Amino acid sequence: MATGYAELLRARHAMRLLVGTLIGRLPNATGPLAIVLFTRAEGGGYTLAGALSAVYGLATAVGQPLLGRLVDLHGQPRVMFPAALLSGLGMALFAVVGIDPVPMAALAVLVAGLATPPLEGGLRALWPGVLKGPDKVHRAYALDAVAQEVMFAVGPLLLTLFVAYWNEAAGLLVINILGVLGAASVLVSPPSRAWRSAPREAHWLGALRSSGLLALLGSFFFVGLALGSIAVAAVSYADGYGDALISSYLLSALGFGALLGGVVYGARHWPGVPERRLVWLVLALAVGYLPLALVPGVVSMTALAGVAGVFLAPALACAFVVVDRHAPSGTVTEAFSWLVTTFGVGAAGGTAVVGPVIEWGGASAGFGVAGVGGVAALVVLLLTARALSVTPPGSGAAPVVGLAAGPGHASAPVAGAENDRNAAPEPGFRTGRQA
Repeated sequence: MATGYAELLRARHAMRLLVGTLIGRLPNATGPLAIVLFTRAEGGGYTLAGALSAVYGLATAVGQPLLGRLVDLHGQPRVMFPAALLSGLGMALFAVVGIDPVPMAALAVLVAGLATPPLEGGLRALWPGVLKGPDKVHRAYALDAVAQEVMFAVGPLLLTLFVAYWNEAAGLLVINILGVLGAASVLVSPPSRAWRSAPREAHWLGALRSSGLLALLGSFFFVGLALGSIAVAAVSYADGYGDALISSYLLSALGFGALLGGVVYGARHWPGVPERRLVWLVLALAVGYLPLALVPGVVSMTALAGVAGVFLAPALACAFVVVDRHAPSGTVTEAFSWLVTTFGVGAAGGTAVVGPVIEWGGASAGFGVAGVGGVAALVVLLLTARALSVTPPGSGAAPVVGLAAGPGHASAPVAGAENDRNAAPEPGFRTGRQA
Protein backbone atom coordinates (compact mmCIF):
# COMPACT_ATOMS: atom_id res chain seq x y z
CA MET A 1 0.00 0.00 0.00
CA ALA A 2 2.74 2.44 0.99
CA THR A 3 4.73 1.53 -2.13
CA GLY A 4 1.75 2.32 -4.37
CA TYR A 5 1.24 5.76 -2.87
CA ALA A 6 4.98 6.48 -2.88
CA GLU A 7 5.11 5.62 -6.58
CA LEU A 8 2.21 7.97 -7.21
CA LEU A 9 3.83 10.87 -5.36
CA ARG A 10 7.18 10.30 -7.11
CA ALA A 11 5.56 11.04 -10.46
CA ARG A 12 6.80 14.31 -11.90
CA HIS A 13 4.79 17.30 -10.60
CA ALA A 14 2.48 15.12 -8.46
CA MET A 15 3.75 16.19 -5.03
CA ARG A 16 3.91 19.83 -6.05
CA LEU A 17 0.35 19.83 -7.33
CA LEU A 18 -1.09 18.04 -4.31
CA VAL A 19 0.73 20.11 -1.67
CA GLY A 20 0.19 23.38 -3.56
CA THR A 21 -3.52 22.72 -3.87
CA LEU A 22 -3.85 21.89 -0.18
CA ILE A 23 -2.01 25.07 0.85
CA GLY A 24 -3.98 27.06 -1.70
CA ARG A 25 -7.22 25.85 -0.13
CA LEU A 26 -6.25 26.82 3.43
CA PRO A 27 -8.27 30.07 3.23
CA ASN A 28 -11.36 28.11 2.25
CA ALA A 29 -10.82 25.51 4.98
CA THR A 30 -10.37 28.15 7.68
CA GLY A 31 -12.54 30.96 6.31
CA PRO A 32 -15.67 30.54 8.47
CA LEU A 33 -13.64 30.06 11.67
CA ALA A 34 -11.31 32.95 10.83
CA ILE A 35 -14.27 35.26 10.23
CA VAL A 36 -15.86 34.29 13.55
CA LEU A 37 -12.63 34.75 15.53
CA PHE A 38 -11.85 38.11 13.93
CA THR A 39 -15.41 39.41 14.32
CA ARG A 40 -15.45 38.46 17.99
CA ALA A 41 -12.03 40.08 18.52
CA GLU A 42 -13.38 43.28 16.97
CA GLY A 43 -16.25 43.32 19.48
CA GLY A 44 -18.94 41.87 17.26
CA GLY A 45 -21.50 39.39 18.54
CA TYR A 46 -22.04 35.83 17.47
CA THR A 47 -25.02 36.87 15.36
CA LEU A 48 -22.87 39.15 13.23
CA ALA A 49 -20.06 36.58 13.12
CA GLY A 50 -22.47 33.91 11.94
CA ALA A 51 -24.00 36.21 9.34
CA LEU A 52 -20.62 37.15 7.87
CA SER A 53 -19.57 33.49 7.81
CA ALA A 54 -22.81 32.64 6.01
CA VAL A 55 -22.15 35.37 3.43
CA TYR A 56 -18.69 33.92 2.82
CA GLY A 57 -19.98 30.35 2.56
CA LEU A 58 -22.82 31.19 0.18
CA ALA A 59 -20.54 33.35 -1.96
CA THR A 60 -18.07 30.47 -2.24
CA ALA A 61 -20.87 28.10 -3.21
CA VAL A 62 -21.94 30.47 -6.00
CA GLY A 63 -18.46 31.34 -7.19
CA GLN A 64 -16.95 27.85 -7.48
CA PRO A 65 -19.01 26.53 -10.44
CA LEU A 66 -18.95 29.90 -12.21
CA LEU A 67 -15.17 30.10 -11.97
CA GLY A 68 -14.96 26.42 -12.90
CA ARG A 69 -16.79 27.16 -16.15
CA LEU A 70 -14.39 30.01 -16.89
CA VAL A 71 -11.44 27.68 -16.25
CA ASP A 72 -12.84 25.19 -18.77
CA LEU A 73 -13.15 28.00 -21.30
CA HIS A 74 -9.91 29.92 -20.74
CA GLY A 75 -7.49 27.63 -18.88
CA GLN A 76 -6.34 27.50 -15.27
CA PRO A 77 -3.76 30.29 -14.75
CA ARG A 78 -5.73 33.01 -16.58
CA VAL A 79 -8.74 32.49 -14.31
CA MET A 80 -7.55 31.04 -11.02
CA PHE A 81 -4.52 33.23 -10.34
CA PRO A 82 -6.45 36.54 -10.56
CA ALA A 83 -9.23 34.89 -8.54
CA ALA A 84 -6.80 33.83 -5.80
CA LEU A 85 -5.38 37.36 -5.62
CA LEU A 86 -8.84 38.93 -5.51
CA SER A 87 -10.00 36.53 -2.80
CA GLY A 88 -6.90 37.25 -0.71
CA LEU A 89 -7.41 41.00 -1.17
CA GLY A 90 -11.02 40.63 -0.04
CA MET A 91 -9.91 39.03 3.22
CA ALA A 92 -7.13 41.61 3.62
CA LEU A 93 -9.72 44.37 3.26
CA PHE A 94 -11.82 42.68 5.93
CA ALA A 95 -8.80 42.52 8.26
CA VAL A 96 -8.01 46.21 7.70
CA VAL A 97 -11.54 47.64 7.80
CA GLY A 98 -12.87 45.39 10.56
CA ILE A 99 -16.60 45.16 11.21
CA ASP A 100 -17.39 48.87 11.13
CA PRO A 101 -19.08 49.69 8.86
CA VAL A 102 -20.83 46.32 8.59
CA PRO A 103 -21.75 46.70 4.88
CA MET A 104 -18.08 47.11 4.00
CA ALA A 105 -17.18 44.02 6.04
CA ALA A 106 -19.92 42.05 4.30
CA LEU A 107 -18.71 43.25 0.89
CA ALA A 108 -15.15 42.18 1.72
CA VAL A 109 -16.09 38.63 2.72
CA LEU A 110 -18.49 38.45 -0.25
CA VAL A 111 -15.64 39.23 -2.66
CA ALA A 112 -13.34 36.77 -0.87
CA GLY A 113 -15.93 34.00 -1.18
CA LEU A 114 -16.96 34.66 -4.77
CA ALA A 115 -13.32 34.75 -5.95
CA THR A 116 -12.20 31.57 -4.14
CA PRO A 117 -10.38 29.70 -6.94
CA PRO A 118 -11.68 26.18 -7.79
CA LEU A 119 -8.34 24.53 -7.02
CA GLU A 120 -9.93 21.26 -5.97
CA GLY A 121 -11.64 20.72 -9.31
CA GLY A 122 -8.58 22.00 -11.13
CA LEU A 123 -6.33 19.42 -9.48
CA ARG A 124 -8.59 16.55 -10.55
CA ALA A 125 -8.50 17.87 -14.10
CA LEU A 126 -4.69 17.67 -14.03
CA TRP A 127 -4.25 14.15 -12.64
CA PRO A 128 -4.75 12.23 -15.92
CA GLY A 129 -2.00 14.24 -17.61
CA VAL A 130 0.44 13.75 -14.73
CA LEU A 131 -0.28 10.12 -13.82
CA LYS A 132 -0.30 7.62 -16.66
CA GLY A 133 -2.86 4.88 -16.26
CA PRO A 134 -6.36 4.68 -14.75
CA ASP A 135 -5.29 2.85 -11.59
CA LYS A 136 -2.90 5.64 -10.63
CA VAL A 137 -5.52 8.30 -11.30
CA HIS A 138 -8.11 6.45 -9.20
CA ARG A 139 -5.52 6.14 -6.41
CA ALA A 140 -4.86 9.86 -6.71
CA TYR A 141 -8.58 10.55 -6.28
CA ALA A 142 -8.55 8.52 -3.07
CA LEU A 143 -5.41 10.28 -1.83
CA ASP A 144 -7.01 13.59 -2.74
CA ALA A 145 -10.10 12.77 -0.65
CA VAL A 146 -7.88 11.78 2.30
CA ALA A 147 -5.78 14.93 1.95
CA GLN A 148 -8.92 17.07 2.10
CA GLU A 149 -9.81 15.46 5.44
CA VAL A 150 -6.33 16.22 6.78
CA MET A 151 -6.43 19.78 5.46
CA PHE A 152 -9.77 20.57 7.08
CA ALA A 153 -8.39 19.24 10.37
CA VAL A 154 -4.95 20.92 10.20
CA GLY A 155 -6.15 24.26 8.76
CA PRO A 156 -8.13 25.43 11.83
CA LEU A 157 -5.24 24.29 14.04
CA LEU A 158 -2.79 26.44 12.07
CA LEU A 159 -5.16 29.38 12.29
CA THR A 160 -5.47 29.12 16.06
CA LEU A 161 -1.66 28.92 16.35
CA PHE A 162 -1.24 32.11 14.29
CA VAL A 163 -3.88 33.82 16.42
CA ALA A 164 -2.11 32.70 19.61
CA TYR A 165 1.29 33.99 18.45
CA TRP A 166 0.01 37.23 16.87
CA ASN A 167 -3.67 38.15 16.75
CA GLU A 168 -6.87 37.42 14.81
CA ALA A 169 -6.15 39.94 12.04
CA ALA A 170 -2.63 38.58 11.53
CA GLY A 171 -3.95 35.03 11.44
CA LEU A 172 -6.45 36.04 8.77
CA LEU A 173 -3.75 37.72 6.68
CA VAL A 174 -1.12 34.98 7.02
CA ILE A 175 -3.55 32.20 6.08
CA ASN A 176 -4.60 34.07 2.94
CA ILE A 177 -1.02 34.92 1.96
CA LEU A 178 -0.20 31.22 2.23
CA GLY A 179 -3.28 30.46 0.15
CA VAL A 180 -2.17 32.76 -2.67
CA LEU A 181 1.34 31.27 -2.62
CA GLY A 182 -0.04 27.72 -2.71
CA ALA A 183 -2.30 28.55 -5.63
CA ALA A 184 0.58 30.22 -7.46
CA SER A 185 2.81 27.15 -7.05
CA VAL A 186 0.16 25.08 -8.84
CA LEU A 187 -0.78 27.60 -11.51
CA VAL A 188 2.78 28.27 -12.70
CA SER A 189 3.52 24.54 -13.00
CA PRO A 190 3.87 23.06 -16.51
CA PRO A 191 0.78 20.81 -16.20
CA SER A 192 -1.45 23.72 -15.19
CA ARG A 193 -0.09 26.09 -17.83
CA ALA A 194 -0.42 23.48 -20.61
CA TRP A 195 -3.83 22.07 -19.60
CA ARG A 196 -6.71 22.68 -21.98
CA SER A 197 -10.26 21.50 -21.61
CA ALA A 198 -11.78 19.20 -24.20
CA PRO A 199 -13.95 20.90 -26.84
CA ARG A 200 -17.36 21.82 -25.47
CA GLU A 201 -20.80 22.40 -26.89
CA ALA A 202 -22.13 25.87 -26.08
CA HIS A 203 -25.02 25.49 -23.62
CA TRP A 204 -26.22 27.83 -20.89
CA LEU A 205 -26.59 24.94 -18.42
CA GLY A 206 -22.99 23.85 -18.90
CA ALA A 207 -22.25 20.72 -16.86
CA LEU A 208 -25.75 20.72 -15.36
CA ARG A 209 -27.30 19.50 -18.60
CA SER A 210 -26.13 16.00 -17.62
CA SER A 211 -28.92 14.14 -15.83
CA GLY A 212 -26.37 11.73 -14.34
CA LEU A 213 -24.42 14.61 -12.80
CA LEU A 214 -27.63 16.07 -11.37
CA ALA A 215 -28.42 12.70 -9.79
CA LEU A 216 -24.99 12.55 -8.19
CA LEU A 217 -25.27 16.12 -6.91
CA GLY A 218 -28.65 15.35 -5.37
CA SER A 219 -27.19 12.38 -3.52
CA PHE A 220 -24.13 14.21 -2.22
CA PHE A 221 -26.21 17.13 -1.01
CA PHE A 222 -27.59 14.70 1.57
CA VAL A 223 -24.12 13.30 2.34
CA GLY A 224 -23.06 16.87 3.10
CA LEU A 225 -26.21 17.37 5.19
CA ALA A 226 -25.31 14.30 7.25
CA LEU A 227 -21.80 15.58 7.95
CA GLY A 228 -23.00 19.06 8.84
CA SER A 229 -25.48 17.65 11.33
CA ILE A 230 -22.85 15.39 12.94
CA ALA A 231 -20.62 18.38 13.74
CA VAL A 232 -23.39 20.11 15.71
CA ALA A 233 -24.75 16.92 17.26
CA ALA A 234 -21.26 16.10 18.56
CA VAL A 235 -21.19 19.40 20.45
CA SER A 236 -24.61 18.66 21.95
CA TYR A 237 -23.44 15.17 22.98
CA ALA A 238 -20.34 16.68 24.66
CA ASP A 239 -22.49 19.23 26.49
CA GLY A 240 -24.45 16.35 28.00
CA TYR A 241 -21.23 15.13 29.64
CA GLY A 242 -20.05 18.61 30.59
CA ASP A 243 -16.80 18.22 28.65
CA ALA A 244 -16.34 20.15 25.40
CA LEU A 245 -13.33 18.02 24.44
CA ILE A 246 -15.60 15.03 23.81
CA SER A 247 -16.87 16.64 20.60
CA SER A 248 -13.28 16.82 19.34
CA TYR A 249 -12.85 13.12 20.14
CA LEU A 250 -15.86 12.25 18.01
CA LEU A 251 -14.93 14.48 15.08
CA SER A 252 -11.32 13.33 15.18
CA ALA A 253 -12.47 9.71 15.13
CA LEU A 254 -14.72 10.50 12.18
CA GLY A 255 -11.79 12.07 10.33
CA PHE A 256 -9.43 9.22 11.19
CA GLY A 257 -11.97 6.71 9.91
CA ALA A 258 -12.26 8.62 6.64
CA LEU A 259 -8.49 8.79 6.34
CA LEU A 260 -8.11 5.05 6.93
CA GLY A 261 -10.93 4.17 4.55
CA GLY A 262 -9.57 6.40 1.80
CA VAL A 263 -6.03 5.03 2.06
CA VAL A 264 -7.23 1.41 1.92
CA TYR A 265 -9.71 2.11 -0.89
CA GLY A 266 -7.09 3.77 -3.07
CA ALA A 267 -4.56 0.99 -2.55
CA ARG A 268 -6.32 -1.57 -4.71
CA HIS A 269 -7.98 -1.91 -8.09
CA TRP A 270 -11.77 -2.17 -8.04
CA PRO A 271 -13.48 -4.08 -10.87
CA GLY A 272 -16.79 -3.07 -12.42
CA VAL A 273 -18.31 0.30 -13.22
CA PRO A 274 -17.97 3.08 -10.62
CA GLU A 275 -21.68 4.00 -10.69
CA ARG A 276 -22.66 0.63 -9.22
CA ARG A 277 -19.78 0.69 -6.74
CA LEU A 278 -20.88 4.14 -5.58
CA VAL A 279 -24.31 2.79 -4.63
CA TRP A 280 -22.70 0.19 -2.38
CA LEU A 281 -20.38 2.75 -0.81
CA VAL A 282 -23.22 5.16 -0.04
CA LEU A 283 -25.21 2.24 1.37
CA ALA A 284 -22.29 1.46 3.70
CA LEU A 285 -22.04 5.15 4.59
CA ALA A 286 -25.74 5.27 5.55
CA VAL A 287 -25.43 2.08 7.62
CA GLY A 288 -22.48 3.62 9.46
CA TYR A 289 -24.39 6.80 10.33
CA LEU A 290 -27.52 5.14 11.71
CA PRO A 291 -26.02 3.68 14.97
CA LEU A 292 -24.83 7.12 16.05
CA ALA A 293 -28.40 7.89 17.15
CA LEU A 294 -27.98 5.29 19.93
CA VAL A 295 -25.60 7.73 21.72
CA PRO A 296 -23.87 5.18 23.98
CA GLY A 297 -20.99 6.03 26.36
CA VAL A 298 -18.04 8.11 25.22
CA VAL A 299 -15.72 5.21 24.35
CA SER A 300 -18.37 3.33 22.37
CA MET A 301 -19.57 6.54 20.71
CA THR A 302 -16.03 7.40 19.64
CA ALA A 303 -15.67 3.94 18.12
CA LEU A 304 -18.99 4.33 16.28
CA ALA A 305 -17.84 7.71 14.93
CA GLY A 306 -14.66 6.10 13.61
CA VAL A 307 -16.65 3.39 11.84
CA ALA A 308 -19.08 5.99 10.45
CA GLY A 309 -16.20 7.81 8.79
CA VAL A 310 -14.64 4.81 7.07
CA PHE A 311 -16.69 4.98 3.87
CA LEU A 312 -16.73 8.77 3.43
CA ALA A 313 -13.41 9.18 1.57
CA PRO A 314 -14.03 6.07 -0.61
CA ALA A 315 -17.48 7.40 -1.54
CA LEU A 316 -15.97 10.78 -2.44
CA ALA A 317 -13.15 9.19 -4.46
CA CYS A 318 -15.65 7.07 -6.38
CA ALA A 319 -17.88 10.11 -6.90
CA PHE A 320 -14.95 11.95 -8.53
CA VAL A 321 -14.75 9.19 -11.15
CA VAL A 322 -18.52 9.25 -11.72
CA VAL A 323 -18.51 13.04 -12.08
CA ASP A 324 -16.02 12.82 -14.91
CA ARG A 325 -17.89 10.03 -16.65
CA HIS A 326 -21.08 12.11 -16.72
CA ALA A 327 -19.69 15.61 -17.24
CA PRO A 328 -20.38 16.80 -20.80
CA SER A 329 -17.25 17.32 -22.85
CA GLY A 330 -15.36 20.45 -21.92
CA THR A 331 -17.05 20.97 -18.54
CA VAL A 332 -14.89 18.87 -16.21
CA THR A 333 -13.68 21.66 -13.88
CA GLU A 334 -17.17 23.11 -13.65
CA ALA A 335 -18.62 19.67 -12.89
CA PHE A 336 -16.17 19.04 -10.06
CA SER A 337 -16.85 22.53 -8.73
CA TRP A 338 -20.58 21.77 -8.65
CA LEU A 339 -19.86 18.70 -6.52
CA VAL A 340 -17.82 20.81 -4.08
CA THR A 341 -20.58 23.43 -3.97
CA THR A 342 -23.42 20.97 -3.49
CA PHE A 343 -21.57 19.13 -0.76
CA GLY A 344 -20.87 22.42 1.04
CA VAL A 345 -24.45 23.65 0.73
CA GLY A 346 -25.66 20.33 2.10
CA ALA A 347 -23.31 20.65 5.08
CA ALA A 348 -24.57 24.18 5.74
CA GLY A 349 -28.15 22.92 5.52
CA GLY A 350 -27.33 20.16 7.99
CA THR A 351 -25.99 22.61 10.55
CA ALA A 352 -29.10 24.77 10.15
CA VAL A 353 -31.60 21.91 10.39
CA VAL A 354 -30.04 19.97 13.24
CA GLY A 355 -30.17 22.83 15.78
CA PRO A 356 -33.98 22.86 16.19
CA VAL A 357 -33.99 19.04 16.07
CA ILE A 358 -31.54 18.88 18.98
CA GLU A 359 -33.62 21.35 20.98
CA TRP A 360 -36.60 19.06 20.43
CA GLY A 361 -35.04 15.64 20.94
CA GLY A 362 -31.48 16.05 22.19
CA ALA A 363 -28.21 14.70 20.79
CA SER A 364 -29.81 11.39 19.79
CA ALA A 365 -32.24 13.17 17.49
CA GLY A 366 -29.38 15.28 16.13
CA PHE A 367 -27.40 12.20 15.15
CA GLY A 368 -30.63 10.81 13.74
CA VAL A 369 -30.54 13.63 11.19
CA ALA A 370 -27.20 12.25 9.98
CA GLY A 371 -28.75 8.81 9.58
CA VAL A 372 -31.68 10.25 7.65
CA GLY A 373 -29.25 12.16 5.43
CA GLY A 374 -27.28 9.01 4.65
CA VAL A 375 -30.44 7.07 3.80
CA ALA A 376 -31.72 9.95 1.65
CA ALA A 377 -28.42 9.97 -0.28
CA LEU A 378 -28.84 6.27 -1.01
CA VAL A 379 -32.48 6.67 -2.02
CA VAL A 380 -31.56 9.42 -4.50
CA LEU A 381 -29.01 7.13 -6.15
CA LEU A 382 -31.51 4.28 -6.38
CA LEU A 383 -34.31 6.49 -7.76
CA THR A 384 -32.01 8.05 -10.35
CA ALA A 385 -30.30 4.85 -11.43
CA ARG A 386 -31.61 5.26 -14.96
CA ALA A 387 -30.07 8.74 -15.23
CA LEU A 388 -26.73 7.41 -14.01
CA SER A 389 -26.86 4.69 -16.65
CA VAL A 390 -27.05 7.26 -19.46
CA THR A 391 -24.05 9.39 -20.32
CA PRO A 392 -24.40 12.75 -22.07
CA PRO A 393 -23.38 13.16 -25.71
CA GLY A 394 -19.70 13.88 -26.07
CA SER A 395 -18.75 12.68 -22.61
CA GLY A 396 -16.78 9.74 -23.96
CA ALA A 397 -18.09 7.25 -21.41
CA ALA A 398 -19.90 4.10 -22.40
CA PRO A 399 -23.36 3.56 -20.90
CA VAL A 400 -23.70 1.60 -17.67
CA VAL A 401 -25.61 -1.58 -18.37
CA GLY A 402 -27.86 -2.89 -15.64
CA LEU A 403 -27.44 -0.08 -13.13
CA ALA A 404 -31.15 0.59 -13.04
CA ALA A 405 -31.61 -2.89 -11.64
CA GLY A 406 -30.15 -1.62 -8.35
CA PRO A 407 -27.17 -2.68 -6.26
CA GLY A 408 -28.48 -6.16 -5.71
CA HIS A 409 -28.51 -7.10 -9.38
CA ALA A 410 -25.12 -7.71 -10.92
CA SER A 411 -24.49 -7.20 -14.59
CA ALA A 412 -21.32 -7.01 -16.61
CA PRO A 413 -20.09 -3.60 -17.65
CA VAL A 414 -19.88 -2.74 -21.30
CA ALA A 415 -16.63 -3.95 -22.77
CA GLY A 416 -14.16 -1.13 -22.93
CA ALA A 417 -16.41 1.24 -21.00
CA GLU A 418 -13.70 2.32 -18.60
CA ASN A 419 -10.85 1.80 -21.04
CA ASP A 420 -12.28 4.48 -23.32
CA ARG A 421 -12.38 6.90 -20.43
CA ASN A 422 -9.08 5.87 -18.95
CA ALA A 423 -6.91 6.00 -22.02
CA ALA A 424 -3.67 7.84 -21.44
CA PRO A 425 -3.96 11.53 -22.34
CA GLU A 426 -2.07 13.05 -25.18
CA PRO A 427 1.36 14.51 -24.41
CA GLY A 428 1.50 18.04 -23.13
CA PHE A 429 -1.31 17.64 -20.60
CA ARG A 430 -3.84 18.91 -23.12
CA THR A 431 -6.82 17.10 -21.71
CA GLY A 432 -9.95 18.11 -19.89
CA ARG A 433 -11.11 14.57 -19.26
CA GLN A 434 -10.67 12.53 -16.12
CA ALA A 435 -10.05 8.86 -15.53
